[in-house]
Amino acid sequence: MTVESTAARKPRRSAGTTAAKSGASTTGTKNAASKRTSAAAGKKTPGVPGAPGASGPGPEFVQLLTPEGKRVKDATYDPYVADITPEELRGLYRDMVLTRRFDAEATSLQRQGELGLWASLLGQEAAQIGSGRATREDDYVFPTYREHGVAWCRGVDPTNLLGMFRGVNNGGWDPNSNNFHLYTIVIGSQTLHATGYAMGVAKDGADSAVIAYFGDGASSQGDVAESFTFSAVYNAPVVFFCQNNQWAISEPTEKQTRVPLYQRAQGYGFPGVRVDGNDVLACLAVTKWALERARRGEGPTLVEAYTYRMGAHTTSDDPTKYRADEERESWEAKDPILRLRTYLEASNHADEGFFAELEAESEALGKRVREVVRAMPDPDHFAIFENVYADGHALVDEERAQFAAYQASFADEGEGK
Repeated sequence: MTVESTAARKPRRSAGTTAAKSGASTTGTKNAASKRTSAAAGKKTPGVPGAPGASGPGPEFVQLLTPEGKRVKDATYDPYVADITPEELRGLYRDMVLTRRFDAEATSLQRQGELGLWASLLGQEAAQIGSGRATREDDYVFPTYREHGVAWCRGVDPTNLLGMFRGVNNGGWDPNSNNFHLYTIVIGSQTLHATGYAMGVAKDGADSAVIAYFGDGASSQGDVAESFTFSAVYNAPVVFFCQNNQWAISEPTEKQTRVPLYQRAQGYGFPGVRVDGNDVLACLAVTKWALERARRGEGPTLVEAYTYRMGAHTTSDDPTKYRADEERESWEAKDPILRLRTYLEASNHADEGFFAELEAESEALGKRVREVVRAMPDPDHFAIFENVYADGHALVDEERAQFAAYQASFADEGEGK
């Protein structure tokens, strides 16, 4: 079986998925380091107008594929995935597997001193691949710094994501080539950029949409609140996709909000939907629904993908200091890749030959990533002095000369001088 390279192909318009509310609790165990309490626990929450499947207590969400790999139906979201083919299902599985392998390779490279830092997406593959495959080529994506799976869906070569983390560039791709903006380190600021871009799209009369990614921690930022205000008032065609992995570094979501995050949209006057973030089909269907209503001129939507960060916030973080092992283990049982594989096998949509070939492709990807990263040239050390002032400046010239002397001192030491 020959599988087309996802990184090389153009973003496609994926088929949607079915959704159904699930009352199963996905709340983790109590933190070993601090007692977690929820102000909203046990309280019924009102539905959000225009957002089907979004009401209910606690972690109730739209779900189409259970953790056991069972397909469930939903009248609202089934139409968005009704025509999905076995080939497309295998494609979603392949996307998640290769994205996870790339992510694991990047983590290893950082541990080996090849990258300065890395923000892993481990456990969030379904949220990213499902939503990413829901976008059209003419849609525009504004990521944070963890959307490696979305970048994959947009056709960005994964090795281009590593230059910034190696310190050799500020982002290794042209945003306009794939309608995928550069990674944004400032928490939450990209939601304002996305809103402004979406307002421009509306004024141009285009039928494309914009999607902005952010995490549960960013939801507390003022920029995000401003984005909600402006997008609602101007009816901007933007989807706010919040990956609620339940931990803003060491801060649990319960200490940031008294209501489920998707309900915040209600206060701004637009729909909010909570989806099972470990269900790639549900994420695909809900995001397609949200993007299509944006393209029809119906304004913004907030999608909260309820998932879990399986690893550290970044490679500089130690989650064992603030999370219980039991919590992580409970979420490992909800692994997004495992549940889709179970469904593929039970439905006879994939055989051992497919999985074996994918394993070989995964190994080849890991090898290529290592080779490309280690071959990246060092940046021009003097580039930092360029474009500081349009016409130059005496102080910058002085600093450049001082830096040149500093650099030359290393060569002198090597020659024994």
